[in-house]
Amino acid sequence: MHYINIWRNTLYICSLLLTLQLTVQAQETAPSSPSTNPSSGTIETPAGPVTNSKAAEYYNRAKSSGMSDTDIEKAARDRGFTTDQILNVKKQILNLPNEQPSVDPNRDEIDDSREDKLDEETNNDRDSLSGRRKQDLRIQNTFGQSFFSSSSMTFQPNLRMATPKNYILGPDDELIVDIYGNSVDNFRMKVNPEGSVKMLNLAPVYVNGLTIEQANEKIINRLRQAYSGLNRPGSGTYSSITLGDVRSIQVLITGEAMRPGTYTVSSLATAFNALYASGGPNVNGSYRDIEVIRNGKMIRKMDLYKFLIDADLSDNIALRDQDIILIRPYQNRIELKGEIKKKGLYEAKENETIKDILRYAGGFTPTAYKNLITYQRNTGISYLAGSLDSSMIANFHPQNGDIFTIKKILEVVTNEVEIRGAVTAPGIFPLEERNNTVLELIEMAQGLGQKAFLNRAVLERVNGDSQIGIVAIDLRKLINGEIPDIELLPGDVLTIKSTEDLRQFTYLTIQGEIMNPGPYYYYKDITVSDLIFQAGGYSEGGIPYRIEVSRRVKGDTLDLPANQNIRIFTLNIADNLVLNEEDQQFKLSPYDIINIRKSPRYEYQKTITVLGQVMYPGNYSIINNFERITDLLPKAGGLKPEAYLQGARFFRRGQPVAVDLKSILEKPSSPANLLLTNGDTLYIPVKSELVSISGGVYNPSIVNFDPNFSFKDYISQAGGFSERARKKRVFISHPNGRTHRTTHFLFFRTYPKVQPGSHITIPEKEPKLEQPMSRGERFALFSLITTIAITAIRLF
Repeated sequence: MHYINIWRNTLYICSLLLTLQLTVQAQETAPSSPSTNPSSGTIETPAGPVTNSKAAEYYNRAKSSGMSDTDIEKAARDRGFTTDQILNVKKQILNLPNEQPSVDPNRDEIDDSREDKLDEETNNDRDSLSGRRKQDLRIQNTFGQSFFSSSSMTFQPNLRMATPKNYILGPDDELIVDIYGNSVDNFRMKVNPEGSVKMLNLAPVYVNGLTIEQANEKIINRLRQAYSGLNRPGSGTYSSITLGDVRSIQVLITGEAMRPGTYTVSSLATAFNALYASGGPNVNGSYRDIEVIRNGKMIRKMDLYKFLIDADLSDNIALRDQDIILIRPYQNRIELKGEIKKKGLYEAKENETIKDILRYAGGFTPTAYKNLITYQRNTGISYLAGSLDSSMIANFHPQNGDIFTIKKILEVVTNEVEIRGAVTAPGIFPLEERNNTVLELIEMAQGLGQKAFLNRAVLERVNGDSQIGIVAIDLRKLINGEIPDIELLPGDVLTIKSTEDLRQFTYLTIQGEIMNPGPYYYYKDITVSDLIFQAGGYSEGGIPYRIEVSRRVKGDTLDLPANQNIRIFTLNIADNLVLNEEDQQFKLSPYDIINIRKSPRYEYQKTITVLGQVMYPGNYSIINNFERITDLLPKAGGLKPEAYLQGARFFRRGQPVAVDLKSILEKPSSPANLLLTNGDTLYIPVKSELVSISGGVYNPSIVNFDPNFSFKDYISQAGGFSERARKKRVFISHPNGRTHRTTHFLFFRTYPKVQPGSHITIPEKEPKLEQPMSRGERFALFSLITTIAITAIRLF
């Protein structure tokens, strides 16, 4: 029953492949895609492309019956499909982008036949490696594992190369014979299971186990029975024999492999091809003890470090059918940490030293401390710490589980000295033969500065007890040779002060109408004009007269009252800062404060805005500080006929101010006629013919203004008061911003007057959260109170 399922699903895959439609170049036209109809035995060619879902359905059925990808591909090849067609179906199944493979226009049929073997080496899914690496971080740090886990690297054999002369022929290999010259012929021969090839009508030639070169000689000898003198000088007839379709071989990978099993690979495959397909050694696998076994005998022991370190491919031997690759468990594995170029786990052979392992790791980093390497060793009971100096590295043999740590050098420079202060180029300098005294250090710093203080310099030096000591130096005598030069020691710091460092700086302060107010350095004999010049001159509006100088009182207090602690001076300085005799005689003192006054009539322009129904709306300047609202209309050319004074709005700093412009114009002396300030705005609208009503009415709405309507008429227009309306709190907002509310006298209620453009607001009562009691609830409560009262009377 199992074989029936396999055959049935094979037919599914064949049917899938037969429906594939490819656009192929003329010289690469694929053979027709036949499909056998089980009922009739005839060949059918389905029409239409296969969808992704249909391809996946066929593929999953075949996989569920136990067929591998290799079995499915082999069944397709047996029916004449090319690799390009099979790859296209694979992309449909995996829902991958359909990228057309690059085509070499010069490739021949030999390349096509070899390409058919390419996918037989990828019968295991490499994507599972990423999940396993995440589960085991230790294998990720093993040296060599990144080589096998790289998705951008491949070791698939090159099927487009020239036929190797040492290639061993076997069953299913295909030979292509090309005869040219006086006779022309071309035919293919496949090695049969008995190891022979049959050509023309000649007797078979046994080629199994022969190299391609040896088989070429035997085949030529047999062909001479049909073509006399073939490949002999002067015959005019020649032939070439090349390898066409190569056979597949099976290789068993066992031991500590990432994915052990049997792999079907090309007969051109090498040991590295098979190892890469299996994912390489697993977490316990050895990279240095891998055996290739053929016919029960080990023919090669591979050390992958030879390839990874020195690119030595001598162990990458060609594989044969039924070869076994055995990956042994590792014996000694150590770990390198710290300042090493390639940190991780390394295998060590018995005769190797830690020096060899360091070479595998690429050596030390530039900041490594090479004189001492610490290690940690497992004694079976506990861990033992040890260290190696540079002389022991070449002879020390590591043991399994050792952890070696290379530390980083100290970030300290041991031969530095520093010079600070009044020199041309202060900084840190090396202590060397040409720079090992104080005078040589000063020369290295390009000499002393112009303001260097020569009476004393300080040399800071670390003593033996790690305390900082001070060595005082008379720099003037040292430069003149009156005292001997002082030899420097590592870490010395020489400090040379300037004259400015040794005195207290004093300041002057200038403020007021000056371009750059603030503190300035005090200099001897500085005048007010000098300070104004340093501060950038007068600002806009500053005046050169009535300049006030405030000075601290020190010891000159004879002519001052007892309660006065500062002196005030008033000066007049020319606009052009020309020095005059009075100014030259008045010298500033430290910490003086100079105040520059502003002209009493200097101020920024003030503007107001008039908008709406005036003849010339826009911005206008305020001429003086006494202009009022009534002065705006003459500036704007008067009112337009449609202007509505009762609705005029006045704004100051963006906030509305309720004013009655009509009453202001009628009585300019009214307090409502406000003084104008910068930024004021007056807006005069057209007359509105509407009145809006909101709040506690049944139909809040906007109605037309009617001079014959009373307040109650407008309320009626909105449906009347609602149940929650607060009639006593009704207020009206007029278009000029003023608000009027309802007034009361005894039992009489007076509502405000409604004007065009007004808004009537009827406040509402807050809804009661508790529901009123029903008649039955009130009767029950009354009965309860009555019963309690009667009971109380009887008790007393």
